[in-house]
Amino acid sequence: MTHRIVVLGAGYAGANAAGRLAKRLHPADVEITLVNADPEFVERVRMHQLAAGQDLKSRALTDVFADTGVRVQLARVTSVDADRKTVDIVAADGAREIAYDTLVYALGSAAADCGVPGVAEHAYDIAGKQSALRLRERLASLGAGATVLVVGGGLTGIEAATEIAEARPDLEVTLAARGGLGDWLSEKAQQHLRKAFDRLGITVREHTDIARVQRAGAVTADGRTIPAQITIWTAGFAVHPIAAATTLQVSETGRIVVDETMRSVSHPDVYAVGDAALAPGANGDPLRMSCASGVPTAYQAADVIAARLTGRKLPRNSIGYTAQCISLGRRDAVVQWVTPDDQPKPSAVTGRAAARLKEFICKSAAWSISHPTSMLPSSRRHITAAEPNRALTA
Repeated sequence: MTHRIVVLGAGYAGANAAGRLAKRLHPADVEITLVNADPEFVERVRMHQLAAGQDLKSRALTDVFADTGVRVQLARVTSVDADRKTVDIVAADGAREIAYDTLVYALGSAAADCGVPGVAEHAYDIAGKQSALRLRERLASLGAGATVLVVGGGLTGIEAATEIAEARPDLEVTLAARGGLGDWLSEKAQQHLRKAFDRLGITVREHTDIARVQRAGAVTADGRTIPAQITIWTAGFAVHPIAAATTLQVSETGRIVVDETMRSVSHPDVYAVGDAALAPGANGDPLRMSCASGVPTAYQAADVIAARLTGRKLPRNSIGYTAQCISLGRRDAVVQWVTPDDQPKPSAVTGRAAARLKEFICKSAAWSISHPTSMLPSSRRHITAAEPNRALTA
């Protein structure tokens, strides 16, 4: 009997999981379906570039997975029944239900308003392609001297502020950060970051909490007003709410709780990868939401699923971090070396060398998506368990 594997979401995590499963398992034994609402793979790590006016390469999922054994289903996921092992979707030809034997949940995350009034009504975000395109259109309508406020001092906020400031030097760009600018980085990286912001003319408001977003700017927690014709919200991400509506065990933030094999602790036929998973990292703390976490968790889940189905030894979880890469426009960047548990080391690469290194990493990640079955030697194995579903509970 064919074992049905359904992968929900075709971001970095979901697309990599589907491709790796196709490479590990014999097509005569499995049916792999990849469900995604967008017909193209979206390079989410480049959304700040898209918003700033740059065009990105198109990668149609049907082309990417042609002749791989992965069936692409363009549809929106509306619900998951983890007890009946079914997924409800809405496709162009209507709504229907699909069943699975193994589910890989990779629906990812979106921008979160963090409960701040006015964010949903007045702010833009770059958490997805459509929102980045809306911001792109709005930025293009601004004249010289217009004001742009980026809220959030993390990687996304820093990249958005510097990309926009470089692409539109005629704009007045301000970054509002809850803490200090890049205060989690090494001293070398922080110094370079400040030099880059000075060079690009970006105003930084450190240790600033935003209490409310308005049509013409934002109000801080201490009552000050920061005027802005555009406010860009990068202060938080939230996972898709579908998992929290199921019987799957989830965290307070809605992430699916998994063990070190990326398998749900409550439903052994469900795996979660990427932002959707609350997965243990190198020191036991949860992995952070990032591409750097998404791809390794996808590989781990795919390899574990294949191993369990084919009766082979489970791979060891060795997920850990190496670097944090922050672009500062197209010709500058910081690559901060980190420990496996994501703590900064004293060393960092900066400037053009860092920009080239980050671009190489981004291109490599996109290449792995575009060539889903080319990264591994051919090792498609037959399912050996008499009852494949039982193999997944071992």
